[in-house]
Amino acid sequence: MPRGDGTGPRGDGPREPRGLGRGQGRGANQGVGPGGSCVCPACGIKVAHQAGVPCYSMSCPKCGNKMIRG
Repeated sequence: MPRGDGTGPRGDGPREPRGLGRGQGRGANQGVGPGGSCVCPACGIKVAHQAGVPCYSMSCPKCGNKMIRG
């Protein structure tokens, strides 16, 4: 807005602050926390989650597949 009257170049509307564009926001790349359980996507067995150990690094005690957070 060169003259301060609100008539700026076309297509230059308000912009989002840096780091808050689409696809980014609260909760991105944050862990779920110490509680909860790990679940096998194949057979559905649940195992208590251990703090500091990602579920995907554990194998299912029943079928051997990798666990996911549930």
